[in-house]
Amino acid sequence: MDAPLLTRRDGAVLVLSNNNVAARNALSPEFYAALTTALREAAADPGVGAIVLTGEGGHFCSGGDLRQLAKRRELPVQERRAKLEGLHDLVRAVRDCPKPVIAAVEGAAAGAGLSLALACDMLVAAKNAVFSVAYVKVGLTPDGGATAFLAEFVSRQVLTELCLTGERISGERLHQLGPVNRLAEPGTALAEAVTLAAQVAAGPSQAMARIKDLCRQAPRNTLEQQLELEAQHMVRSQETNESLEGIGAFLDKRTPDYAKLRGPAA
Repeated sequence: MDAPLLTRRDGAVLVLSNNNVAARNALSPEFYAALTTALREAAADPGVGAIVLTGEGGHFCSGGDLRQLAKRRELPVQERRAKLEGLHDLVRAVRDCPKPVIAAVEGAAAGAGLSLALACDMLVAAKNAVFSVAYVKVGLTPDGGATAFLAEFVSRQVLTELCLTGERISGERLHQLGPVNRLAEPGTALAEAVTLAAQVAAGPSQAMARIKDLCRQAPRNTLEQQLELEAQHMVRSQETNESLEGIGAFLDKRTPDYAKLRGPAA
């Protein structure tokens, strides 16, 4: 049986790729576990500066495996809930990883595949990529945080339209709506995402982890809560060797070298 997740390193960039090609990278419990473990290991690896999440075979992820979902209807509610928590734990692992996670989307990102792409910190999509909140097409409701993530970008009316129609959304339209950071020519999304990840990976890892936390909390916090969180992170950042290096490099008119503070990339 093929490994559900393929991994490779490109300098300080870790590329994690869904490898269920025969099913257009439909999700499985094995994939949930493998990706969650890989993210946690990457979080503890000082040689990893950023992570790119993608899919093999020209598709990002077609969502949940409908054959498996059909079988679950016979299970007790608690067992069905426990299986769903595997997906939700994965989404939490993406959002809570201190390293920047960038989705590289070619082909389809539907259902929970869309949720997974939106959970990432940034999203690079091919212009002809296709996104869909597809659940309504099969009589199901969204999971994996799809409604929460989309609500950060679109109005309630647009969110409702996307969820009730399950219509296909092009990479270009999702870029217009806000979630897509960069559009790429077909076949180049991964390369562009790796380039973006390499740029980010050269930055100060501790500061970036705090910035990621600020960005994640901002849509949900009041202004006072966000000011307090910013103050906490700023005070901690001022004490780090990263800020010593960054400020020193600015004053010396040189490029800061944050990599020396993390150790060599594997």
